[in-house]
Amino acid sequence: MSLGITLPSPAKLNLFLHIVGRRPDGYHELQTLFQFLDYGDELTFTLTPEQPGVRLVESVPDVPDDDNLITRAAKALMEHNGEELPGVTIAITKRLPMGGGLGGGSSNAATTLLGLNYLWNLDLSIDQLANIGLDLGADVPVFVRGHAAFGEGVGEKLTNANPPEDWFVVIKPACNINTGKIFSEQGLTRNTPRIKIAPAFEGDASRYRNDCEGVVRELYPEVNQSLEWLSKFGPARLTGTGACIFGRFPTESAARIIWESKPSGVTGFVAKGVNVSPLHTKLTELK
Repeated sequence: MSLGITLPSPAKLNLFLHIVGRRPDGYHELQTLFQFLDYGDELTFTLTPEQPGVRLVESVPDVPDDDNLITRAAKALMEHNGEELPGVTIAITKRLPMGGGLGGGSSNAATTLLGLNYLWNLDLSIDQLANIGLDLGADVPVFVRGHAAFGEGVGEKLTNANPPEDWFVVIKPACNINTGKIFSEQGLTRNTPRIKIAPAFEGDASRYRNDCEGVVRELYPEVNQSLEWLSKFGPARLTGTGACIFGRFPTESAARIIWESKPSGVTGFVAKGVNVSPLHTKLTELK
């Protein structure tokens, strides 16, 4: 049994996000297209057979360890196994902004599930891990499954997709967005017509949008300002409920030229869209 492993925990983008209805329980019915980026956090897992339990090397600011999705994912695996497992210490190199709409917490949970399934030799299937992940959050299964996907329901009903693997400029405006507040706003569009997966990102991309964007732009001037700047160079869009926005470009050089022209004080990064998660690519290399 290996005692340690370091794995990527990639970001995702919602290339579009349509709200097509609202369920009786208050959750919104969505249609979205998930794609991964070759950029994200990094998690290192070290087994500690002499010391049981789950420990984080360093706490994430403002997130109690017991509430951290990394800890919760590890404990969920322990409970599912039902037998005593070696303890584990987990270190995180955090690159993704909190509350940016890039799926950082969900990605961390998925990397934990897959990483510890490997280290603990549990041999759980992807379906089993995705089901455990769904209890942690609606976005966790897409990271567990590791392929770009058309998402429906609350985002958990997934069909593999292969959007173009373009380059992206990702900008993080200087604000944090409350997802619950956005979804409770009266002005939010909740009746966008459903589409089929086949036409997604074929033909006129203007048919697709992020239905949260109008409300977010109105409530958060920083997002509106960043979108107006990035839109000068081509279509720009909010990911998730934000606050991050992105513009797509056909080449790395084109994306970096725009990145270098960004206003002072703007934070973010340039990354390539990938349809197979870097996490899965790394785990395949280890087999």
